[in-house]
Amino acid sequence: MKVATWNVNSIRTRLEQVIDWLRQNPVDVLCLQETKVIDANFPRSPIEDLGYHVYFSGQKAYNGVALISLKPLEDVSSGFAAILPDIDPLWNEQKRVITGIFDGIRIVNLYVPNGSAVGSEKYEYKLRWLTVLRQYLQTLLRSQAAICMCGDFNIALEDKDIHEQVKNLENHIMASEAERQALRDVLELGFADAFRKFTSEGGHFSWWDYRTAAFRRNLGWRIDHHYLTPVLYAQAKSCTIDISPRKLPQPSDHTPVIVEF
Repeated sequence: MKVATWNVNSIRTRLEQVIDWLRQNPVDVLCLQETKVIDANFPRSPIEDLGYHVYFSGQKAYNGVALISLKPLEDVSSGFAAILPDIDPLWNEQKRVITGIFDGIRIVNLYVPNGSAVGSEKYEYKLRWLTVLRQYLQTLLRSQAAICMCGDFNIALEDKDIHEQVKNLENHIMASEAERQALRDVLELGFADAFRKFTSEGGHFSWWDYRTAAFRRNLGWRIDHHYLTPVLYAQAKSCTIDISPRKLPQPSDHTPVIVEF
């Protein structure tokens, strides 16, 4: 079984790239982030024509997540409130969470807030959002041992996940200690980084800024992750980053990351 995550930075802009990638890489589940389209306008038909089932939760111009699967998913829900019905409705306004079960494995697809700048209002929102995520996962874990949590986390957990030209990491968004600790608190529920099971060295990235020829110079960040519960971590056979879509004209600034069990 293969599960891929990919922040496509607009599914309508990148639709042909997604379709071509699926033809070449027929994964069982593809998790998309930043679809940037309301549900009524999601381009589902071209993807369904490939034989996939499509589930999505979107909003206009921002955010948005989707699950694309070769078989129908079970127990699909979007947003935190589906699992945490008593939380503040605020946490469901931004479309950042969707989940479903494929062959007994729960896939949790996330688009974690970027946070804008350390100390900003959006930064504080990001930290609180990660606290709610921890509560959400605690609830899921009561009934599900096999969970693959993946997506764009907008956090590089270690310095080696960032190219060496970035300075003053403590005050850099996506690398500050508070963000990293908030993510560690989530992972302490029992999740491990699939990529690091197979690759220990730095220099492997999943996102490159559009500016400063960052991709050509490999000035990237590894912020797109698969985090697995112990039963899945033991079964993981590989976790790879496919940089080929980033080489295309008008690409997303992210590229797919694939885990195989």
